Amino acid sequence: MRLWLTTALAFIGIAAHAETPMSATAFETYSEGRTLYFGSDGEPYGAEQYLPGRRVIWTFFDGQCQMGQWYEDAGAICFIYENQPGNPQCWQFFRDGSGVSAKFENDPETSPIIEVSKNSEPLICPGPKVGV
Repeated sequence: MRLWLTTALAFIGIAAHAETPMSATAFETYSEGRTLYFGSDGEPYGAEQYLPGRRVIWTFFDGQCQMGQWYEDAGAICFIYENQPGNPQCWQFFRDGSGVSAKFENDPETSPIIEVSKNSEPLICPGPKVGV
């Protein structure tokens, strides 16, 4: 999977943002029932599975997954995860061709993330390492 993502990212440039951010309804329609894989600056960034009821599962491709939920706040899509319940991560999402890109509202100097692929398969979340 990592090799595939790295290869896909090698052929993708940073897409120009559309003029208008996606509304919460448009984002929900686009994402629910899908797993989106993101890259940034030509490198794999992470993946998120979008579940019914605006619930999500996020991973940085490290085998660890975080459960969370998203909501709309002043036009941004904000995520709260179980490991940081008091620290919402807010993004502006844009339709770019057949995918989406997102700009991090908490730090506008951060490079945008770009969708490199999507599917309807669940994330594989093995959890923390167990055993000796």
